Amino acid sequence: MSKVTVVGAGNVGATCANVLAHSDVVNEVVLIDLNGNLAKGKALDTWQQAPVDGYSTRLTGGGLEDYALTAGSDVVVITAGIPRKPGMSRDDLIKTNAEIVVSATREIVKYSKNPIIIVVSNPLDVMTYACWRASGLSDKRVIGMAGVLDTARYRAFLAEALDVSPKDIQAMLMGGHGDTMVPLPRYTTVSGIPVTEMIKKEQLDAIVQRTKVGGGELVNLMGTSAWYAPGAAAAQMAISIIRDEKRIYPCCVRLNGQYKLKDIFVGAPVKLGKKGVNEVIKLRLKKDELELLHGSAAAVKEVVDVLDTMNLF
Repeated sequence: MSKVTVVGAGNVGATCANVLAHSDVVNEVVLIDLNGNLAKGKALDTWQQAPVDGYSTRLTGGGLEDYALTAGSDVVVITAGIPRKPGMSRDDLIKTNAEIVVSATREIVKYSKNPIIIVVSNPLDVMTYACWRASGLSDKRVIGMAGVLDTARYRAFLAEALDVSPKDIQAMLMGGHGDTMVPLPRYTTVSGIPVTEMIKKEQLDAIVQRTKVGGGELVNLMGTSAWYAPGAAAAQMAISIIRDEKRIYPCCVRLNGQYKLKDIFVGAPVKLGKKGVNEVIKLRLKKDELELLHGSAAAVKEVVDVLDTMNLF
């Protein structure tokens, strides 16, 4: 038996729950939201979809008073949080979302012993740190979802430029989620062929830059942040954990000396299985790549330092 809880029944959380249900590898999915009726409704809607699309995953929903429904969860995906609003400072956003993530985490660990938690809330790297601090769990069991989404965007752009299937493109990136992320073109391949042999440098550089601001591009188009790809990316991580697939994904994890970084949550390639982070993969980065990674980590650390002054733990 396997059980996944998704905290936050907005667009990202509901998409994650729907993708998990369609995978048919999870016995039960629980949706929790501040708006309990919204969570119940989306869970019911996805359950009524089961006879049409042919899956057996049961779904239930509830409000903040219903965390008991989450008892015995193997994996928890936290998507709850608010977007930055006009006139809202960065520090205000950090404090508000950290309070939401910390509260959700503490409720989860009341009812589930030693779950694996996937954090999707933004700012991603800092919220993953906040969740880990609040949970009391091993740093192998608290993971941020960013790299799976960022590489998906990168691969989609490359597939379009090369006129190939995105299925055949493998890619890796590291660092924080946002403008300071570090795509690694020399680790990008198309059916094993280095991408640098198939595309001009100028075009590849433009795709890398588009990837870095990929979230902003969607906000400009829709007036809100993306949900299909982020929700599916979080579900993909949960499935690798539930199935103990040991798939290698770029995820936000706590580094403890790897890449000459210590005690910082930042994106790196990891092997995901039933223990959470089975292993942090150590790439042989070139000097310029390592410098970019350290610059990205410094940007994350600056925001973490702001959070640490808020006395939330």
